[in-house]
Amino acid sequence: MPPRLQLLSRASAAVSQPAYQPLAPFLYPCLNQQRSASILSQLSDNKGAYNKRIRVGRGPSSGYGKTSGRGHKGQKQHGKVPVGFNGGQTPDWVVSGSRGFDNHFSTEMSPINLNRIQYWINAGRLDPTQPITLKELAASRCIHGVAKDGVKLLARGKEELSTPINIIVSRASAEAINAVEKAGGTVTTRYYTDFAIKKIKKGKMDPVHSLQSRIVLAPESEAGAEAAADALAEERRQYKFRLPDPTSRKHLEYYRDSAHRGYLSHMVAEGHGPSLFFRTPGMGTRTGSKRVVKKSGQTASGGENRLW
Repeated sequence: MPPRLQLLSRASAAVSQPAYQPLAPFLYPCLNQQRSASILSQLSDNKGAYNKRIRVGRGPSSGYGKTSGRGHKGQKQHGKVPVGFNGGQTPDWVVSGSRGFDNHFSTEMSPINLNRIQYWINAGRLDPTQPITLKELAASRCIHGVAKDGVKLLARGKEELSTPINIIVSRASAEAINAVEKAGGTVTTRYYTDFAIKKIKKGKMDPVHSLQSRIVLAPESEAGAEAAADALAEERRQYKFRLPDPTSRKHLEYYRDSAHRGYLSHMVAEGHGPSLFFRTPGMGTRTGSKRVVKKSGQTASGGENRLW
């Protein structure tokens, strides 16, 4: 379609009816903002909208002709070279060795803060009337994945916690424990392994109880023994796997400590500390400057089996 030429029509009208016009006739097309049809041939994308694909091996004018940017001869032109390849000689990482080391005693835990737990409770994603374990935290997406050593409770946003909760985690900071107990809740730390975490998330393992987590007293009658056996059989029917307990000294001493709210703190006798190696001050077997020597065949008082 040819472009509209309103300039001539407006000019002819001005000649037939002479009158005062504040603007020159050649400015009328600018005021109406009418564009010529030739703009269609000038349409283009914005600068940087796309990058032109580099075509190698298309002549010397392209800058990537002949050898296509690989250079002349050699292994790097004819094939691929693995990272760190030194032409066949001993690699640098073998000669110099790798820097740093892996700490095999470090723990890898997923952090969870108190303000996030309170936000999830307000949103109805966590039930504060039930114990909150790593299974509930992972199922509600309060934490995105559980690390191999479990979950650690931290105290960020402790002033926002207003709901009493009963939470069971791998470890907890002192400030987090004080904040939860101040709100009327409880914190229990217990031992988890990577295998146990996977089975707990699938519902095949009890997330709380194990053989050492319960205080099992010796039954005084046959009825008590039968009740304990029935409870253990019911647990085996409900869960396919049994929650493990710690075996290393470091883990045992941590979960025996009542300051950490460890689930094995009931195994520590009154007046004794959680350590399995050092004696508790004031609970030794020395009397003054003389050492008490037991005679052969004499057993300790109370028949306790201690490590020292």
